[in-house]
Amino acid sequence: MPPTPPGTSLIGQPTTTRVPRARIVATIGPASESPASVERLIAAGVDIFRFNFSHGTLADHQRRLETVRSTATRLQKSVGCLGDLCGPKIRVGTVPNLRPADAQPDCAPRPDLPGVIVNPGDEILIDPAAPHASVRTTTTGRTTLRTVTLPTSYAPIIREALPGHRVLINDGAIRMLAIDASPAALRCSVTVGGLITTRKGINLPDSRLSAPAITDEDWTAVEWAVAHGLDFLALSFVRTPDEVHLLKDRLAGMCPSNKSNSERVLGEGTPSIIPVIAKIEKPEALANIDAILDAADAIMVARGDLGVEMDIAQVPIAQKRILAACENWGKPSIVATQMLETMIDNAQPTRAEASDVANAIFDGAGAVMLSGETATGKHPALVVETMRRIILAAETRLDEMPMVDSPPKVLQERRYSTAALAHGAWHVVSDVGAVAVVCWSENGGTARYLSQNDFRVPILAYSSNPRATRRMSILRGVTPILADPPESGLLSEWNARVEHDLLTMGLAKRDDPIVLLAGRPLGRVYATSTLAVHRVGSPTGGYRAI
Repeated sequence: MPPTPPGTSLIGQPTTTRVPRARIVATIGPASESPASVERLIAAGVDIFRFNFSHGTLADHQRRLETVRSTATRLQKSVGCLGDLCGPKIRVGTVPNLRPADAQPDCAPRPDLPGVIVNPGDEILIDPAAPHASVRTTTTGRTTLRTVTLPTSYAPIIREALPGHRVLINDGAIRMLAIDASPAALRCSVTVGGLITTRKGINLPDSRLSAPAITDEDWTAVEWAVAHGLDFLALSFVRTPDEVHLLKDRLAGMCPSNKSNSERVLGEGTPSIIPVIAKIEKPEALANIDAILDAADAIMVARGDLGVEMDIAQVPIAQKRILAACENWGKPSIVATQMLETMIDNAQPTRAEASDVANAIFDGAGAVMLSGETATGKHPALVVETMRRIILAAETRLDEMPMVDSPPKVLQERRYSTAALAHGAWHVVSDVGAVAVVCWSENGGTARYLSQNDFRVPILAYSSNPRATRRMSILRGVTPILADPPESGLLSEWNARVEHDLLTMGLAKRDDPIVLLAGRPLGRVYATSTLAVHRVGSPTGGYRAI
């Protein structure tokens, strides 16, 4: 990609130094795995890279992880890495290129992808033992029957999909009805056709499945994630909080713990258990949303499978319900699936897609996610920049609306002292017209509580722990800064560093008021206990005398 002129974006729009409050999650894949591509994505606004364990090998993920970590270190950016577990997802096996040679573009999308096109009336045999997909055509008299055999990763489908049950592929784009089953295969009839490619998902919304919540393949990925220090794990197809607890209990035994007081004083006390993001994609999860929120560290609104497992007309309502519950609990939220889907091929989204991203921000989403758009699409950096511009436009509209004092109700009920301090900071920022709120947050706790309030100004969160700053990448409105505390331990030295950073970043000018939160000594966990107001450049005020 040729360089863009200074001061302009990839599409020729003027650039802005303003950082969106909502975070951007981008899936890394073949289209975006090179060091140059990763650097462009980070520059365009990616906060977290998603590693989709449903695609690629662990060796692929390790190579990509090394690229992300080395690039982020070189750019001095705290970028999170999220591992997305497959869960009990039923998938199509290997599909070679079985398209007819004379297929027209309108009936054969993505000609670069190997696959098979199925049509209404085709017979489909789902055979767990088949090594790959195949096509057979038989003619009896004047009747021609086309039979497509599809391999699958889930052998019990033969007995669990009963006659009349729906069998859906690729988030419901291809629709079939189960006819009957033999000991070897499930026979289906296509009602809505389309292109089927390798590893596309199969949904059985009418069937009761015996698959465990966390598969053996998932546990292998969990071990890899722990060994390679991933920052988040997303658990797929969550139905109850027990499934979240199962993963967190296993992680507690697998992750190294930092328990000694000396480690905590030195700033090495970040909880090393990987935070768990519960993916809401089944109706049962909606019924248990509060209990799941209590168990999980964050929530992902996974609209792909959610729109297959329930009436698609209910998905926007479910999204609003889930995001409202996340606000109530003060938990980070991610909205995912098909946000800018057409940009897999096109250089511009549809108006509906732009509205979808903006409405997620209006609903309170803390992050929005890109999947195929960045993993396999033609314009990975451009789609990130487009999403960033939409977020900024939506947040500009929100900034024109009255601020609302709405701290998470659950935190108010539990009366956490740091949460109360963060809520107080919201009032102080509003009353004095502060241009930024800055904290020292060694473990990320203070930053997390600040992000749960409706700040309309940047939140800068300092920590000396790289793991903590990477995990702050999911927090709405928070810019993590990796820095060592002053050797003297004096808050006055940190106050001076904050002023320098704000002026350098263009977030403040001399005499602007800012709000500071910290404790003594800097770098110690659970130390935040004070709040101060300071004017940039003033020799007094803030922590200047401490």
